[in-house]
Amino acid sequence: MIVGILLAAGAATRFGGDKLLADLRDGQCVAELACANLRPAVDRLVAVVRPGANDLSGRLATAGAEVFVFEDASRGIGASIAHAVTRTPKADGWLIALADMPLVGSANAIRIADSLRAGAAIAVPVARGRRGHPVGFAHRYFAELAALSGDTGARDILAKHPTDIVEVPIGDANAWHDVDTSDDLETARQLLNRP
Repeated sequence: MIVGILLAAGAATRFGGDKLLADLRDGQCVAELACANLRPAVDRLVAVVRPGANDLSGRLATAGAEVFVFEDASRGIGASIAHAVTRTPKADGWLIALADMPLVGSANAIRIADSLRAGAAIAVPVARGRRGHPVGFAHRYFAELAALSGDTGARDILAKHPTDIVEVPIGDANAWHDVDTSDDLETARQLLNRP
């Protein structure tokens, strides 16, 4: 069983509001689209949110995620990953995705999940020489993922195990466009409406 972890517990300080609830397309917010795109790739989908994010929690639940409210979300993205991993210990692997990257298409997420199912220890999408998201980890990294804290996410694990990484080529690096500012949101809307 591959578990998708959608990280949606950030404070969004640069955006000046809750960027994850910003309308992106047809009434669908940033986090909903990220969730909808991840859902087909995984057997179970969990979303980590901060306390008090009731509207976001409701939208993500409607989009197909099991919502984990993480009381210590202020401890950083690494702690959010650890929270989700320790609550899903029987997974064969995890696909870790960011809720502020709504342009990551289902096809790309499926390719990463399929790499894990085929035996990859760590699977990372790559376009034009640049690594992106979501990143997949096999169960053998449970202890390391469960020990994460701070704001570097799982980068230290990638750095520690470079020979375990399978790079999965994808065609569009725009998929990793993240929404941190209102300008980023407008760019995401334009990219979504490309022919």
